[in-house]
Formats: sequence, C-alpha cells, structure tokens
Amino acid sequence: MNEVVSKEKDKGLGKKRGRKRKDEKVVYELNRGQTKFFVDLSKEKVPLEKVFDLLAKSNEKDYGREVTFKDIALFGIDKIIDKDLDRLRDGSLSEMEKVDKARDEYNQKNGTRLSMGEFLVKKLSIN
Repeated sequence: MNEVVSKEKDKGLGKKRGRKRKDEKVVYELNRGQTKFFVDLSKEKVPLEKVFDLLAKSNEKDYGREVTFKDIALFGIDKIIDKDLDRLRDGSLSEMEKVDKARDEYNQKNGTRLSMGEFLVKKLSIN
C-alpha cells in the first residue's frame, strides 16, 4: 500500500492542498496535449461586435466557402509579432506586479538591492 501512495506522489498527484503562500510564484505549464480552445465573448460586447462585423464583411462574396471565426483567428495569429507579445505580457500584470517589475529594473540598473519599502520611499520622494 505504501508503494502505491509514493508512486502517486512521484507522478504529481499528491500535490499540496490549501491556500498558497503570498511569496509563492505561480509557474505556468504549457499543456501541448490540448487541442481545443474556446473563447467566451458573452460578457465582452465590443470584441463580440467586432467579430460579427469581421465575419459579415469576410462573407460578403459570391464564391468560396463560408469564412469562420477559426479562419479569422488563425489569420490573426500569423500577424502577431514580438512587440505584440510584450504588450500582452505587460497587460497581464497586476498593479503590484508592475511595482515589483519597476523595483527589479531599478535595482538592476543601479546595482542596488532595495526592499519594496525603500524603493517606494525613494520613488515617492518621502523623507
């Protein structure tokens, strides 16, 4: 019985449960086995209208098959460049993560090791 439990833990099935610590970083693991993706635009009215407009315009034609959302998405994916990825990364940051990023960049640029409090005092010019 102990062998079964230890094998499950080795496979990652025995993960810790409960709340994560505040200083614990979340590591994103890409699941390459995933083959289906769903986009729920029910709460985003402006992007949904844009999708409908694109579908309507792209299907105003006399010949050829119907253009689907999948066609539009795959076409758009080919147009994404590294600069767009940087904007996506920056857009995914919370307010506190933006402050952490600014502190890390400041420390790296100036060769210092300021704590969050010291960095904020310096940036806000508080004496």
